[in-house]
Amino acid sequence: MNDQIKLLIGMVVVIVIPALLAWFIFHQQEKEDDTSQPDSKSEILWGVDSATQADQDMYQCVNSNYGTPAVWGRYLGDIENVSDALTKDEAAFLHEKDVQILVIYNLIEDATGYENGAAHAESAIDAANELDIPEGVALFADIEPIFPVDTAFLESWYDTLKNSAYEPGVYGVFDEGSDILSSYNEMEPSRQQDTVVWTAFPQQDITTKENAPDYAAQGPDQAKVYGWQYAIDGETCTIDTNLFKPEMRRYLW
Repeated sequence: MNDQIKLLIGMVVVIVIPALLAWFIFHQQEKEDDTSQPDSKSEILWGVDSATQADQDMYQCVNSNYGTPAVWGRYLGDIENVSDALTKDEAAFLHEKDVQILVIYNLIEDATGYENGAAHAESAIDAANELDIPEGVALFADIEPIFPVDTAFLESWYDTLKNSAYEPGVYGVFDEGSDILSSYNEMEPSRQQDTVVWTAFPQQDITTKENAPDYAAQGPDQAKVYGWQYAIDGETCTIDTNLFKPEMRRYLW
């Protein structure tokens, strides 16, 4: 009788314990998966862009009044009474704060013509090299709604940057019927699909990081629409507010 009991106990140990162990491992993995997969909104990056330098005072203003930015858009071009150019010291300061930089080329007033696009792209590349911006970072052509734009310029911007250490990016208000959207859609398909777009459409109100809207950027169907400037002209700190898909990280400095 004792032998039968021992045999029965042995069978229980052999069958039940591995089953319990497998159950525990499975549910532990489920728990880990739940914590490692944030919801889509938590993956979206919140940030700002500014025409003025991001020094300690400016950073503190944004951090205190709007929230801590993951991304800060800054200009390569110094334009009197319009924008201060990004500097190495400013970049180092932002990086110390764990803020990635969205690099904007803002010296365009006429975005037409293939040769013109190449000339501006070369200028952007030179400015990026002077700042020691690493390869793989996207340089965004700032094409405002009042600027004339055509497909030749956009294709040249793409071609010149793809033949450099940097990646092509375009900023604009890509609303339906806009010149920039129609010009973009007439680009050769592979160029459309390989360009990173930071769109300023649609426009909403300035918010804090906590109250930012869901990501609802609108841009070219075939583009990498990874950035959305959802509101402009914040009065407290003179900034614009943005949301970015996580895919944008690889194109930031």
